[in-house]
Amino acid sequence: MPQQAAFYVTIAAMVVVAAVTMLAGLYGAKMRSTSNFLDAARTLGPRWNAAAISGQYLSAASFLGVAGLVLKGGVDALWYPVGFTAGYVTLLLFVAAPLRRSGAYTLPDFVEVRLGSARLRRICTTFVIIVGWLYLVPQLQGAGLTLHEVTHQPKWVGAAVVMVIVTFNIYTGWMHSITIVQAFQYWIKLTALAVPVFVLLIHHAAEQQPPRSSLNAPSPAFTHGMDITPDRDIVLNVTEPTTVKVIGTQDGHPTNGLVRWAPAEHKVTKGTMVHFEAGTRIPVITDAAADYGAWLRPLGAGKHPLLATYSLIVALLLGTMGLPHVLGRYYTDPDGSAARRTTLLVLALLGAFYLFPIVSGWLARLYVPELLAAGNTDAALLELPGAALGKWPALVLGGLIAAGAFAAFISAATGLVVSVAGVLSTDVLPGRLRGFRAATIAAWSVPLAFMLAVSSLDLAQGVGLAFAVAASTFCPLLVLGIWWRGLTDTGAAAGILLGGGLAFAAVLPAAAGILPPEWQAVLAQPAVFTVPLAFLTMVVVSRRTSDRVPGDVSRILLRLHAPDRLGLSEDRDFGQSGPRAGLTAAALPRMRGGRHRR
Repeated sequence: MPQQAAFYVTIAAMVVVAAVTMLAGLYGAKMRSTSNFLDAARTLGPRWNAAAISGQYLSAASFLGVAGLVLKGGVDALWYPVGFTAGYVTLLLFVAAPLRRSGAYTLPDFVEVRLGSARLRRICTTFVIIVGWLYLVPQLQGAGLTLHEVTHQPKWVGAAVVMVIVTFNIYTGWMHSITIVQAFQYWIKLTALAVPVFVLLIHHAAEQQPPRSSLNAPSPAFTHGMDITPDRDIVLNVTEPTTVKVIGTQDGHPTNGLVRWAPAEHKVTKGTMVHFEAGTRIPVITDAAADYGAWLRPLGAGKHPLLATYSLIVALLLGTMGLPHVLGRYYTDPDGSAARRTTLLVLALLGAFYLFPIVSGWLARLYVPELLAAGNTDAALLELPGAALGKWPALVLGGLIAAGAFAAFISAATGLVVSVAGVLSTDVLPGRLRGFRAATIAAWSVPLAFMLAVSSLDLAQGVGLAFAVAASTFCPLLVLGIWWRGLTDTGAAAGILLGGGLAFAAVLPAAAGILPPEWQAVLAQPAVFTVPLAFLTMVVVSRRTSDRVPGDVSRILLRLHAPDRLGLSEDRDFGQSGPRAGLTAAALPRMRGGRHRR
């Protein structure tokens, strides 16, 4: 496949996605009310909102990362798509409708409505920014990876391009058109993934190559001579004596020539070229399944596989309800019943989508297993058409996949930047809508700088870090705040600071890539410890400070749980008159001052 033709086709596909995104953003530019900015004037029904939630939720981790994890980890990796989807079940059962009835626009707003504490609001604002920034880093990494694979430009170029498009769309479009863009991008991503998968499955079924066509074959081998040059330090697990040519540094020794590797772990530094001959068994990085037996067996890789699996399940199931860019979407629903219908539709849309990354990872194990040696498994979906098909079919499918990946980065980054910039503009910077433009730049500049400084963490694993922090902070706060009248502002603050603080302290070195391999599996997913700790702390401290339970807690809980037809829910809508003009006069002083029963 000519490299130049692939370059032009892929760039054209990305340009089309960018142009459509910007045009859709301009579509909403004329709708300049505050209500449209914050909640799309609540004119979009559950179908649009569900597609928009799915569009922004299906990020780089879903589009590229899941396939890469399945290639690397096999059955173990299936917890990611299952958890990403099942998290909406907990959201549906415990949070969706009451949160919409609260009348709040952001998580800090909900905290102040429920507990009336300005101090707790500031704590929540801090963790909304932390979670948003952690989630943004993998999106920027994925954008940089995609453009780098096609153009060989530095990875920061792709990240910068995505952020320019996102900033343009937010400045011109506001929430109404952003919702339309993200709903449209869901269908782009589904099409860009489903069509190549179907074509590759048909091609695979027609092949006459039994060894590659069966996962019962021995561990994969190089089909032709290949040079591997990792872009970070890696440790390869060699399972049989192997002769390689090395130009660079291996096992701490400068080398320029042939080396005989014994069965063991061998370290290869960044930028070192390693040449493998055809027929050589492919060595894999240390956290990958070394052979098909381990690839097909649950808990087959890692130092602490059972603990890591349980912690991952807890983070994904409970972290979804704490993601600020997902929760912000529910404020655009007309009422609580619409929020529930939206969540049910999201479950269906996500379930349909995640079938295809799983199959893509299986196909990648058959056609591009050499990525296991380079540690670049996130590029599996991008490399798959060229390895399996070649010539013009690979050009078309490669361009389609690149377009879908680009849509994934834009839609997810837009939702994240909106949520982070929203709390920055309302709680940190002076002014509200006027400060939003400056907050938008601040919302993505820090993750961009962090992306340039850290090593390459797998995309899905990087997103998992944000889930762990969200599950350890906002999940206990929302569940107890909605369902337990005894929660106090002091208890909520203690639980968030302890659970969320410990989770962030654990995941930050994991995100930076400075943990030794034996600690990576434990600290990269601390949710199994930090989530119960956060719940327990909130309950214990709240019981010891029961005199700080808000005096109007019964009225607030009635508003959260009463059927919508009773008309007890309240909406905040700045700058309007009429029944939606804002919270009641009795509620506004409490939001500012924090009245409690003494």
